[in-house]
Amino acid sequence: MDLTNKIALVTGGSSGIGLSIAKALAQEGCRVAMVARDPEKLRQAAESYGGKPPLVWYSCDVADRQAVEKLFGWLRESLGPVDILVNAAGINIRRRAVGELDPADWDRVIAVNLNGAFYCTRAALEQMRPKREGLIINISSISGKRALKYSGVAYCASKFGMTALGTCVGIEEWPNGIRVTNIYPGEVDTPILEHRPTPVPPERRAQMLKPEDVAACVLFVAKLPPHVLVPELVVTPLYQEYI
Repeated sequence: MDLTNKIALVTGGSSGIGLSIAKALAQEGCRVAMVARDPEKLRQAAESYGGKPPLVWYSCDVADRQAVEKLFGWLRESLGPVDILVNAAGINIRRRAVGELDPADWDRVIAVNLNGAFYCTRAALEQMRPKREGLIINISSISGKRALKYSGVAYCASKFGMTALGTCVGIEEWPNGIRVTNIYPGEVDTPILEHRPTPVPPERRAQMLKPEDVAACVLFVAKLPPHVLVPELVVTPLYQEYI
């Protein structure tokens, strides 16, 4: 499918996977809006692209439902109703084992990773249903298919929730022409690794997926014709098992 002039919104767009996805979609001709909390990082990220059409950005905490509603109102007025939503915003915390997990950290991880995806999905559906078409891509995690100790209980719970969110929305909304894909990356070399309890050795990071690898998966899904659905896509480094 030709993506020229499609309206795409990418959360978590100031760095890592989200930024790579935003750039990849823009290179295919999408009009892309990037969303994250830090306006200065967003500005720098947008300027780092320099292509046409340019990346635009909007500062928003996706864990804030009212802020998300304002975001989608801005998007409709600025670019038009959304065609492609990529839920890529995600956080983790350093003290993530259940025995030391602060309940406030649990709340924040769930709020951003799961609630944020729900708020954005809900708002996007309101703009997609009248057109009877749309694509929602959730950047979940391999930790959203099986619990992994190094990911931590809060992150795993949030990503399992995102998995269920995407699956249920896809079942309910396909009669409206709306497709939902959950992508489950294995370990990816992104800034979120800085929050691991112990530093990741350079040789391990060198073997990991790169953000551009996940962006390529998003393009693969987005460029398929509207009658084709990819409900789930697992992508891992060569060393990482997923079953």
